[in-house]
Amino acid sequence: MNLREQHVRSRMICPSFLIAASTVLGGGCAFAADLEHEGLSRQAVEIARPLGFPITNSMVVTWIVAAGLILLARIATRDMKKVPAGLQNFLEWLIEGLYSFLESIIGAHLVKRTFWFFATIFIFILSANWFGLIPGVGTIGWGHSTADGFLVQEPLFRGANADLNLTLAMALVFFALWIVWAFQEVGVKGFLKELFAAKGDTTGVLKVLMVVVFFVVGLLEVVSILFRPVSLSFRLYGNVFAGENMLETMSRLVPGLGWLLPVPFYFLELLVGLVQALVFMLLTAVFTLLICQHEEETPAAAHITET
Repeated sequence: MNLREQHVRSRMICPSFLIAASTVLGGGCAFAADLEHEGLSRQAVEIARPLGFPITNSMVVTWIVAAGLILLARIATRDMKKVPAGLQNFLEWLIEGLYSFLESIIGAHLVKRTFWFFATIFIFILSANWFGLIPGVGTIGWGHSTADGFLVQEPLFRGANADLNLTLAMALVFFALWIVWAFQEVGVKGFLKELFAAKGDTTGVLKVLMVVVFFVVGLLEVVSILFRPVSLSFRLYGNVFAGENMLETMSRLVPGLGWLLPVPFYFLELLVGLVQALVFMLLTAVFTLLICQHEEETPAAAHITET
């Protein structure tokens, strides 16, 4: 990879962070928690409403993470050098590593079209997950004093991916891109053929039966495809939200040791944050590969092409 390609790929990821930040503007305002119980709310808390626009604590974290990543990328690439060092070296290592990893999974052709999204989504989810582990996130805010200490009912910050609005928004963005990439790679006809066309060489009555069977299977596949955004969003949200609940439980388990008991679980959550970012990226990459892969040429066709 030459320096120009490194520069382009390093810069390509910067605008993509805006996608994750902007999607939450539409989805992140949908719900605000009605705090009728103590403990970690399942929904984000509305902390401000300037000009009638609701802002939740998870939206604040989303904007901070997105702005931090954009700033980091700009600083790392503002003075590109032939022999990279510091942030430039780290960013190039990260981008090249992700590019090679995805290329080994979805192929050289498809990775050129889709890398900007998969790399962005991985880095954003990982950064948001780890940012949520910083002391103060979920523990600084408004509340009241109790016998066991101060209880925060409306935290100023909340883990970005602990808000279903953001995870659903990212899944819906992928779903729209998945359709676009599928049409670009195989066309509308190839898309429908991949879903409903009968596979294999059959004749007679068996061929008619296979057509009916694969049509029914195609309908089931359509239902499965429509549920993918739901499964992607709930998987990420559920794991991150469960981690936050576990940390809060450990901090309240033994009065006076709330600062010590969660420490081992913080290391576990670091691993979980990495795994969940990888899972989201890999699932979306594999879903894209399955619909965009072209049928292999027969040996005869390959021979004709070569000659």
